[in-house]
Amino acid sequence: MQLSEVDFGAAQPVEGYGPGFFRIGGQAHAAPLLIAPGLVADWGGYSDAGALLTLAGQVDVLFIGTGAEIAHVPAALRTALEDAGLGVETMASPAACRTYNVLLSEGRRVALAVMPVD
Repeated sequence: MQLSEVDFGAAQPVEGYGPGFFRIGGQAHAAPLLIAPGLVADWGGYSDAGALLTLAGQVDVLFIGTGAEIAHVPAALRTALEDAGLGVETMASPAACRTYNVLLSEGRRVALAVMPVD
């Protein structure tokens, strides 16, 4: 089997995570965290819809990692994001990181908002 290295270009994959942090570009960032093309920033959690709404038109799918276990995001947040044209996929943060990385490696327009894994 031939293996080839994935080129993420300017995009930043999630390299790892642990209690309260995610590693992006070799640096640990405190969670909650928002990762999008050209952006790695603190995220205010579910009450910070504004940061996520700025991604409308820039990404097709927003993965929301809900922490160690899958949970529902507030209905008002999901509705606001979908009304803005963002596809929203909710899953546990570890699964959201993996899925984000796979789609990122395919050149897809994706973003990730993740709650801490404690």
